[in-house]
Amino acid sequence: MAIKEVVKHPADILSNKCEEVTEINEEIIQLLDDLYDTMVEYDGVGIAAPQINVPLRVAIVELGEERAILEMINPTVIEVEGKDIDIEGCLSFPGLFGEVERPTYVKIEACDREGRVYEVEAVGFDARAVLHEIDHLDGVLFNSKILRVVTEEELEEMYREEE
Repeated sequence: MAIKEVVKHPADILSNKCEEVTEINEEIIQLLDDLYDTMVEYDGVGIAAPQINVPLRVAIVELGEERAILEMINPTVIEVEGKDIDIEGCLSFPGLFGEVERPTYVKIEACDREGRVYEVEAVGFDARAVLHEIDHLDGVLFNSKILRVVTEEELEEMYREEE
């Protein structure tokens, strides 16, 4: 396990579609562990392989209040529903936050580190996080979806109001 440097925009790897994983081996398991360590170190809720300079379709997301880790290898979106606008940030865009419209529900299919195919559904913030990371694997960056940039002062005010 290792903490990796997070690739920052405008690095080319962030805008390219990632390659499918053809074999789940020790290298892929190490990649999942490195993604987790890096996400925790940088206080993220999700991270995708291209964000640590690996062009493979691998990402992880923390789900729910229990912060369960969803490991996604070769994820595909099966179904989406609803629409919501909320604020997003990204480890590859330090200091940039914006309002982004995304579905409120997603169902995906992916593989876990054991090679088992699974389906999972996510709603609300969890759906947003899953879709944000899958976008990374497709070379789609959240800054291209921002409807309105939110300043750090606005964010701080929102957090104060929630307390």
